[in-house]
Formats: sequence, structure tokens, C-alpha cells
Amino acid sequence: MAGVCAPMVVLDNGGGYCKAGFAGHKNPPVVVPNCMGRPQSTKKWVIADQLQQCDDIAGITLRRPIDRGYLINPDLQKEIWDRIFKNLLKIRPSDSSGLLLVEPLFNLPSIQRATDELVFEDLGFQSLYVADSPSLVHLYEASRSPISLLARTQCSLVVDCGFSFTHAAPVYQNFTINYGVKRIDLGGKALTNYFKELVSYRAINMMDETYIMDDVKEKLCFVSLDVARDLEVTRKPGNENLIRSTYVLPDGIKHKRGFVKDPEEARRYLSLQEKGTLPTDSQENSREHDISQVVEIIEDKKDDTSIKNEELKLTNERFLVPEMLFHPADLGMNQAGLAECIVRAINSCHPHLHPVLFSSIILTGGSSLFPHMKARLEQELRPLVCDDYKVKIVTQEEPMLGAWRGGSLLAASPEFESLCVTKADYEEIGSARCRRRFMH
Repeated sequence: MAGVCAPMVVLDNGGGYCKAGFAGHKNPPVVVPNCMGRPQSTKKWVIADQLQQCDDIAGITLRRPIDRGYLINPDLQKEIWDRIFKNLLKIRPSDSSGLLLVEPLFNLPSIQRATDELVFEDLGFQSLYVADSPSLVHLYEASRSPISLLARTQCSLVVDCGFSFTHAAPVYQNFTINYGVKRIDLGGKALTNYFKELVSYRAINMMDETYIMDDVKEKLCFVSLDVARDLEVTRKPGNENLIRSTYVLPDGIKHKRGFVKDPEEARRYLSLQEKGTLPTDSQENSREHDISQVVEIIEDKKDDTSIKNEELKLTNERFLVPEMLFHPADLGMNQAGLAECIVRAINSCHPHLHPVLFSSIILTGGSSLFPHMKARLEQELRPLVCDDYKVKIVTQEEPMLGAWRGGSLLAASPEFESLCVTKADYEEIGSARCRRRFMH
């Protein structure tokens, strides 16, 4: 696209994934890991989309430019962005209209300077606008439902369960209310690390298998609606344990990627929960025969596959990992759980906003994809909220893309260019003064 002015580029630079594309599009054409990796079988580092195509993922070493939500390695970030812009989006940054960049809340001034240097000096973009995730998620959700309370009041509480942190951020008239933002230092990365410890202690040593354990977490973990009851289910022997599931690890020869051995077995307990037909103690004897028949069919299917790989047999790990979002104290963290964090964020705002915020909660971020997340959060919130207030939680169709889609809408608006900082402004007055334009 050399010589032609490309559309505005929108980049949501998350700790786990980079989402990149052009203004006005609904979905980003590029969603790649924001890291580089080195497989055990080679000394060559693979980057971003190459990592997704890599066959040898067992024991892969990962390097990330972002740690605990903030940029710590600008050189590595530049390599990843170079790959995204030149090889995947096929643009030259100097020829584009500019960049809308999504960065974390409360970014440090030193990191802001490093980011601006990367955008203007190293990559050569002609203009830049920096936005935070909550305001963009709110913008997109309001555009989806223009007659909803959220859109009419221009007010919501965005709960972003991300890779590094979990934020509860009040938004009013498309601006994040910074003094009301509450944070839990727990995200998808910490949940994966805890998952690795649980599995390594009970079964196979998986401490070096971050990439594989991320996949296991995404495919098999769920949020429990009744932890005590589910723990009782996992204590039952053999066929009566409806939560038990098996994940087959890659062997590097026949199976390059891991997979769930029997998806029906993994879904059966969740299906019973959704139908409201979980067996009680009085029903178990009458249902025992039916359950054993179902399990016999599943076992027959397992025998037919004749898989000889190493397998992870999971029971209570499936729901104990997401449970940490609601009880961080179980990990030794002196922090409130997700429900209490939401209540504290709303109570930090003006009392007139409380009823609107409680009825306009937007759940977003990759860690909100766990099954039953919304139902459990409503269950935890209701006792903490005044009876006069309605509690309503909205889930997004694609939680990982909410901020990017909001950025795409904003960058396509007619007045957007007037909000941007140009390269000439940056060179004339410097990074610190330019950043004052981004009032978020």
C-alpha cells in the first residue's frame, strides 16, 4: 500500500493478545499472541502469528513485552508490531492515516514516553490517539443497543477480566471515572499459573507448559454455581463423578496439539446445570443406573480411540481455578473478590449514579468466557446490593474484541482526526504535553 493513504489503524495491545485492524471494520483481521516463543526442537524464535502455526508447542519458552499489564520491553514490542503491520496488515506505518492505540489504565509516564517514541520515531506513524479499554467497551455496547438504559444515560460499569488484571471501571459520557476504578491483581495469566501448580502437584509436572495449560483452561474450566455441592460431586468414585474430564497431551508425532478426549463427557455436568436437572441425594439411587449407562457408552468411545498419550485427568481443578476471581484470599492475596470489587467501585461514585451503574454492568475480557460466569456474578452481587436497586449484567458476544470494536467505531467517526496528536506536535512540544489531550 505504499504511496496510498491507508485507513486509520486500530490496535488493542493486550497482555495476552494483540488485536489489529482498520477503522470502520467490525472485526480485526489480526488477532495474535503478544509474545514470541522458542520451541524445544529449535533455537529459532517464532513471533506472533508464527507461534499459532507452530507444531512443536511442548515446553515452548515464551517472552512477553508486557508484564503485570505494563510495557517492560519496548524492543520486543517493536518486533511484534513490525510483524503485525508489515506482514499481516501489509501496510507501511508512515503511509497510514494514524494509529488508535488501546493502553492500560493508569499507565506510567515513563512507559507513555517509551510508547510515543515507538509509535512516532521507530514506526513512523503520522498521528496517534490513545484510549483506555473501559471507555471503548462502553462506546461499542451503547452503539449495539441505542435504546438501552446504558446508551440513554451514557453510564455503565465495565468489568474487564483481562490477562494481567481485573478492573471494575465506572464510565460516564464515554470517559472513565478514574477515582472510581478498582483493580484486582489477578487475571488470566495468574489463573493459568495457579492451574499449572494444581496439576503439577496432583498429576504430571506441567510447570513449563504455559501454552498447553492455557488451552486446557480455556476448554475445560468453568465457574461453579455452588462450590460445596460441586466438591461433593468430585469426591464421588468412578462413574458418579460427573465433573471428571480428560485432556490428551500432544506427543509431537501423531498429535501436534492437545485436545479434550471426550467433549461429551466434559459437557455433561454443565448441560445438567443449565437444564436444572442435577441429581439430589434422594434422586441418586433412581438415576444411578441411567448415569452408569451413559458413562459405559463414553468409556466404549474412549476404548475405540486407543490413545496411548499422556493424559490429564481433571476433577475439581476445573472450577477451583476460576473460583480465585471470587476469592483471591485463597491464593494468599489480601484483596477483595470480584463482587465486592464491583460494589466498592460503584460506591466510589456519586450516589445518584448508583442505581444506573448496578443495572448497567458490562462483563468483558478473555477471563469472562468461563461458562456460568455471569450467573455466578449475579448470585454473588445480589446480597451486597440494596434491594431497591436492580442488578443487570450484560455479556458481550466477543468479550476479547469489545475494546477493539469500540476503537474501530471511534476512529471511523468524522471528528476523530481533530482528537489525534500529530507527529509534528510530538516533535514540537514533546510526549508529556501531547498526552494531556487524551483526557481519560
